[in-house]
Amino acid sequence: MHTNLVIITGVMSDVISTIVARGAGELNIDLPPDAGAAFKAYYDFLEKHGENVNLTAISGAEDVVRLHFLDSVALLNVVKFKTAKVIDIGTGAGFPGIPLKIAEPSIDLTLLDATGKKISFLSSLCNELGIKAEFINARAEEAAHEPNIRESFDIAVSRAVARLNMLCELSLPFVRTGGCFIAMKSADSDDEIAEAENAVNILGGNIQECYSYTIPGTERTNRAVIIRKISETPASYPRRFAKMQKSPL
Repeated sequence: MHTNLVIITGVMSDVISTIVARGAGELNIDLPPDAGAAFKAYYDFLEKHGENVNLTAISGAEDVVRLHFLDSVALLNVVKFKTAKVIDIGTGAGFPGIPLKIAEPSIDLTLLDATGKKISFLSSLCNELGIKAEFINARAEEAAHEPNIRESFDIAVSRAVARLNMLCELSLPFVRTGGCFIAMKSADSDDEIAEAENAVNILGGNIQECYSYTIPGTERTNRAVIIRKISETPASYPRRFAKMQKSPL
């Protein structure tokens, strides 16, 4: 019985490592030698603990690897992450922040989420993976007004489900002038991007590029919206979330 379990585990490990390696190759991304084992451990931890924290509706090794892990590491083609100070806003199960850290260990990573159970999960996960990260258990619109956090990051990333104009108000205040915010969006986000132009300008940003990529092993094309921070965000932003909803920029 134990022998069968070892064989099954070994096969699953090979499947995950193979999909990660091939996908990274298609994206022209060089992964560290231990990345396959780290992504396998990440998947195992998600399978064991994720359902209790309501982290992701996607299940099964192939879908998790492609739609979460590879989708996240694709951002390494968008801007230079090496040695960057990065904050993942509304990180949930750690996407895209933790896959980025596995693929580029030099990242100085901070994970922010308003839900304590998710932060507890992420802390345990990073401990399991041997990953060093900082954790912020707070609402983004509140944390962004903290002097030691505000405008202190090179890169902010978010895959949170929110309209881009609201995501910009929540995220750009964390980014230093000269840094950037990367919003992960679907390929059909043209209207949403156009809608967000006013918010981007008010918040001190400039839409630099929309980088489209196909997730390896799928027919899904996603888009990374790169917003460069060109000036400080006015002190009054971000506003309370209810105010954002009532009067979006």
